[in-house]
Amino acid sequence: MSATAQLFACGILVRMTVASAVDHPLSDPLIELIAARFRVLAEPMRIRILDQLRSGDATVSELQGALGASQQNVSKHLGILHGAGMVTRTKDGNHVRYVIADEGVFELCEQVCGGVRRQLDELDSVLHPPSVEPPRAVH
Repeated sequence: MSATAQLFACGILVRMTVASAVDHPLSDPLIELIAARFRVLAEPMRIRILDQLRSGDATVSELQGALGASQQNVSKHLGILHGAGMVTRTKDGNHVRYVIADEGVFELCEQVCGGVRRQLDELDSVLHPPSVEPPRAVH
């Protein structure tokens, strides 16, 4: 399991523990649901789309322009996000507008970002330890 997947897992399990009592060990069906959610979030384009939708609803065309992706690619990933219940869609004239359905996805992302920042800080401190100047000789 990658470090990112582990961080996602930790974040979701912490959130689940805080939000409601979850029996441990986790049941196989719950494990499958959690894994399916991670698979949805494991695609960078889907994270980009969710991040873009954080500021408000958008059409496929608006997302396409903001992300520099093809219409087909954006539509495909929105379909997967919609199927997972992370976004909803509403008809607006000739367009469909997408909006975040599950704000909890941002809590999960914040958990992961915090964990990544801590890992990077730890790595940076190992690679670039603070320099300690040797004491100067007194004459």
